Amino acid sequence: MKKVIIGGLCASLLTGLTACNNKEAEVAAPEPTATAQAVTEALGSGIDFANFDKSVRPQDDFYSYVNGTWLKNAKIPSDRTSTGSFYDLREQARDDVKAIIEDVAATPNLTAGSDEQKVADLYRSFMDVDTLNKLGVKPIQAELDKVAALKSKDELASYFAHSQVIGGGTPLAFYINVDAKDSSRYATHIWQYGLSLPEKDYYFNDSERFVNIRQAFVEHIEKMFTLAGLANPKASAEQVLALETAIAERHWDVVETRDSSKTYNKYQTSDLVKLAPDFNWAGYLSTLGADKQSDIIINQPSFIEGFNEVLKANDLAVWQTYMQWQLLTHFAGNMSEALDQENFAFFSKTLNGQEEQQPRWKRGVSTVSSVLGEVVGKVYVKRHFAPEAKERMQVLVENLRKAYGESIDNLEWMSADTKVAAKDKLAKFDPKIGYPDKWENYDKLTIRADDLLGNSIRASELSHEKELEKLGGPIRKWEWHMTPQTVNAYYNPTMNEIVFPAAILQPPFFNMKADDAVNYGGIGAVIGHEMGHGFDDQGAKFDGEGNMRDWWTEQDLKEFAARGKALVEQYNNYAVFDDLHVNGELTLGENIGDLSGVTIAYKAYKMSLNGQPAPVIDGLTGDERFFIGFTQIWRAKIKEESMRNRVATDPHSPAHFRAVGALSNMPEFYSTYDVKEGDAMYIAPEKRVKIW
Repeated sequence: MKKVIIGGLCASLLTGLTACNNKEAEVAAPEPTATAQAVTEALGSGIDFANFDKSVRPQDDFYSYVNGTWLKNAKIPSDRTSTGSFYDLREQARDDVKAIIEDVAATPNLTAGSDEQKVADLYRSFMDVDTLNKLGVKPIQAELDKVAALKSKDELASYFAHSQVIGGGTPLAFYINVDAKDSSRYATHIWQYGLSLPEKDYYFNDSERFVNIRQAFVEHIEKMFTLAGLANPKASAEQVLALETAIAERHWDVVETRDSSKTYNKYQTSDLVKLAPDFNWAGYLSTLGADKQSDIIINQPSFIEGFNEVLKANDLAVWQTYMQWQLLTHFAGNMSEALDQENFAFFSKTLNGQEEQQPRWKRGVSTVSSVLGEVVGKVYVKRHFAPEAKERMQVLVENLRKAYGESIDNLEWMSADTKVAAKDKLAKFDPKIGYPDKWENYDKLTIRADDLLGNSIRASELSHEKELEKLGGPIRKWEWHMTPQTVNAYYNPTMNEIVFPAAILQPPFFNMKADDAVNYGGIGAVIGHEMGHGFDDQGAKFDGEGNMRDWWTEQDLKEFAARGKALVEQYNNYAVFDDLHVNGELTLGENIGDLSGVTIAYKAYKMSLNGQPAPVIDGLTGDERFFIGFTQIWRAKIKEESMRNRVATDPHSPAHFRAVGALSNMPEFYSTYDVKEGDAMYIAPEKRVKIW
């Protein structure tokens, strides 16, 4: 199922993050069971030497030196667009969750309404292809009928809201999150939305690749309308592209949308009519259940103004065709094989180069994790996360915090006043490790084994209801935006929290049996990366309480911006393909996170030695093992089509440049590997970027 993805809420280690909708129930921390997974044994240092390519000089390309043989030999499975450290761990986590689901489903006489019944029947509803094929488009026919029955654009506005509540598409994305300038309250927000293609440039770029994508998009829409038995499929497809192009023209680009200052625009709800006088705000907000709020944050005001123009310029019938498309494209994965496979053919195969669709069981497991994530998460933690891992992570986090504090103290470019504010924020970081202290409650959710689309809609409706419950209430500090079985991590600026789910705390990121140097280079850099987001170009706008305010002196802010500009220029020069470079502005926050992360992790590692020399293990010094440990976590191979989409939309640099970009700025890397002028990774000392 597709979900509305909201930018700018939290900074994650690997991919963008949508704030989830949780309601919590008090539970005790899970205890390990007799079936708990044994921690992976490491050989010697925890480094896999078989991956190295010794034909590459480490001074020229450390990433290929550490990962080159793996890159040559690795095969991307036909049902995926990538393979590597993150992606393979995600596959393992999915296998682990599958085992949990199968154990639950094999249990006889599950109590109706229990969490176990919901897990088993949600999975069954996804796997029951025969029923889905018999139903065809019938599960959304009632919604298609509602769209066809719309009599005015005022009714259309209300239907936009209804569509989002049930999990469908809409030009506007409504969400609830902590108010960035008053972290004691939740606020309502609206974000630009409504496009099917990855980013606005896909609608306007005249190069052959994009022209072909747009043509394939129109053909895909026509096929979907034909499969659904809707009238005039070819003309409808052309209408959808034209309308989405008009919407895209008003969208902010990906660089603008990551600017937390520009996207904070608080309006009185009574003043929304000034932005979009032809839009039925009363009906829209009432249908959402948010009509009692006196204010709302509009993330892209000029988009709302432009949207009003598009609304006026297009007849109701055009909008009805567009909303029919939104229903089809958002719910296709939960309907017949024909609709599902056509949806895959365009969005996964054409856009991202994925050769085959994932086996249905994989997608079923992902659906259960999406809808009932913390139900299976509780069992996942019991089976796969040892208490000792959490204890060791807590030690690592505090060591990184201490190292970060010392680094701030020693910054030559920062004034004493700003250092005090920075250290106050650092002291208030809230680390969350492994799993939540309170778990989501799913009591109100009805799951039926013969109603996949209904399950999806009811889950979306309940999620929306839970979000509305936040308004006017206390901030839910205990809430997580990732499940324990997620291989990722994130920083949330309005909570000033760094979060590390259980599933990422495995090799090569974190190995209980590995050498400290490798762990500091791996999970230590991940911890430092998330801390670094608190001090990247956007996170640095927030104080220790999670409020967006200016805590910098004017001169310090200029110095900080100058360092960011230098990092932008460095990454702009990295060529992903001959015709495509990294977008240094889009990736600036993540690049600061990577550079800060490895810098502070190295400092923490050296502090952990307590003045003693590091042992030589497997013929490597501690510093060598640290840098190898860091570089092997970024091991990745990605399909070209998928990589091109990521470069256009993803605020993370490609893995290769996440490794070499950060290390090229570290003097300690130069001394460890004797990097000199003329080496490919060499940057002149005066041009190396040091921020934290």
